[in-house]
Amino acid sequence: MTLLPTLIQTKMVNEGKSLSEALLSANAEGRLTVGVYECAKIMNEDPDSVSFCLLATDDFECDIALQIHFTLIQAFCFDNDISIVRVNDLNALNALVGPKGQLEDTHCVLITVRICSYLTFKCKSATLEKLHLFCEESRSYNEWVPEITLPER
Repeated sequence: MTLLPTLIQTKMVNEGKSLSEALLSANAEGRLTVGVYECAKIMNEDPDSVSFCLLATDDFECDIALQIHFTLIQAFCFDNDISIVRVNDLNALNALVGPKGQLEDTHCVLITVRICSYLTFKCKSATLEKLHLFCEESRSYNEWVPEITLPER
């Protein structure tokens, strides 16, 4: 019985590393959208371009407006088959995706897809595929928005 928490903890660490890699890669390729309003705009204009959604949750419980935005974003993601996770550390997420030395609204971050040809073939990254599988597996356990812990930097 003591093995189960260790397995879950190991899986969370691995998923955190995968998420960190996916964010760094997408940021380098210009495939990130950062900010609640900016993300909502992209979702409204081109939902098919969105591959993955992150919501940072460390302080949103105090902000009712942010809670409402999160609820709407989650519903939109579910309706459009967009994988979604929560990240429990806004500062760590900001350090990964925000401009150096500046605070950014990283409560919501989208990873968009890279189109490889005019036939709308979407390039898949192994890291993102691993995260999509993690989200699917979590949904099978009725955890609709799983939480991932980003690794220490």
